[in-house]
Amino acid sequence: MDTNTILYIVGGVILGVLLGYFIAKSLEKGKASKIIANAESESKSILKQAKSDGESLKKDKILQAKEKFIELKSEHEKVIFSRDKKMAEAEKRIRDKESQISNELSKSKKSNQSLEDKIKDYDFRLEFLDKKQEEIEKAHKSQIKQLEVISSLSAEEAKSQLVESLKEEAKTDAMAFIQDHVEEAKLTAQQEAKKIIINTIQRIGTEEAVDNCVSVFNIESDDVKGRIIGREGRNIRAIEAATGVEIIVDDTPEAIILSCFDSVRREIARLSLHKLVTDGRIHPARIEEVVRKTEKQIEQEIIEVGKRTVIDLGIHGLHPELIKMVGRMKYRSSYGQNLLQHSREVAKLCGVMAAELGLNPKLAKRAGLLHDIGKVPSSETDVETPHAILGMQWAEKHGEKPEVCNAIGAHHDEIEMTTLLSPIIQVCDAISGARPGARRQVLDSYIQRLKDLEDVAFGFTGVKKAYAIQAGRELRVIVESEKVSDDKAASLSFEISQKIQTDMTYPGQVKVTVIRETRAVNIAK
Repeated sequence: MDTNTILYIVGGVILGVLLGYFIAKSLEKGKASKIIANAESESKSILKQAKSDGESLKKDKILQAKEKFIELKSEHEKVIFSRDKKMAEAEKRIRDKESQISNELSKSKKSNQSLEDKIKDYDFRLEFLDKKQEEIEKAHKSQIKQLEVISSLSAEEAKSQLVESLKEEAKTDAMAFIQDHVEEAKLTAQQEAKKIIINTIQRIGTEEAVDNCVSVFNIESDDVKGRIIGREGRNIRAIEAATGVEIIVDDTPEAIILSCFDSVRREIARLSLHKLVTDGRIHPARIEEVVRKTEKQIEQEIIEVGKRTVIDLGIHGLHPELIKMVGRMKYRSSYGQNLLQHSREVAKLCGVMAAELGLNPKLAKRAGLLHDIGKVPSSETDVETPHAILGMQWAEKHGEKPEVCNAIGAHHDEIEMTTLLSPIIQVCDAISGARPGARRQVLDSYIQRLKDLEDVAFGFTGVKKAYAIQAGRELRVIVESEKVSDDKAASLSFEISQKIQTDMTYPGQVKVTVIRETRAVNIAK
């Protein structure tokens, strides 16, 4: 194609486009005019409908407002009526209060007037009493002066004499009163205590055997003595060195005496000799071997004895070291009384007595068994400590209860008793040790106790002589009749008994008898 043809075609296309645009615009304008006309007609109808609806809604709202106004008005009238009513009631109460106050004011005026009259009357009476008091004081002073002139004593001197006489009389009456009540308390307390102690003792039966410090080893013939002695005494020296026991070989037929204060060593020596004699081989090396084996055997036996004792008494949870100490008691003695038998006896007595008193019998048995463990010291340093304190320390160390520890430490009054268990242990220990045949009495301590009793009596003024009689169970005091009156003798007996009770340790009771003797002596010539 040539250029002109192309131009014609392009021009035709442009002309067609322009014609189509103008035709579309004319058609769109016609549709818009129709839509506008329809919208105007619809709007007019809507306005008309809205106007009619607004009129009806307006009428409804006006009616509702009128009804609400009428309702509010009635409620307001009710509120106003109630307020008026309350105000009327308040005014009535106020008028009543005013009348009541006026009545009270009138009464108050009358009472004030009466009070003023009474005050005046009282003032007048006080003045009158003051005058009377002055007159009485003047009369009293004059009487005192007259009495001083008559008695030749001043008022202070008479008062002091009266006070002294009243003191003596009050002291005598108080002493008699105290003594009567103490005796009455002792009667009732002693009856109950004796009943419990007798019942306890009757239920316990023990042997009356006293241990010695020597043992006798029996042999079949005197030929064995030579073998025990050995060449130049070497065997017997070896036995003594290994066991620490003195062996006495004398002319006693078929017997060798073993002497030692330590029962454990003595038992080891006895068993060792028995084994050596039975075996027949007796020489230093064999002796040392047998003694070592016997020591181990005794240690095992000590533990077994402790276990059997604890099981027999029904005591549980005891520390193994304490069980071992209980077993060692078998080979210890106290004043000749076997320590284990004594402790078992005290444990049983404590259990019975605690049950009678309503306390824990198992705890009492435990404390009774352990009360003398301080008498089996494990070293030389422990010997310096009192056995009660040492036993308490060991019990605390091995986890015993505070009640048991206090009972162990206080059974000889070396510490203060803090539980009811402590006096029970002390009493049962005294019962076990004081029964006939249980212990050997040391003569020196016995004499010293009698001397201490007499010294206590000589510590009081007016005491002329004092004698401890009946093995120290009675103290007879002879006083000077010029210095001690009969009433003073009664109080002196009480004071001496209290002093003995607080300062001395003694078994049983001590009876104090004060003797006042008046002698009138004349010589006929």
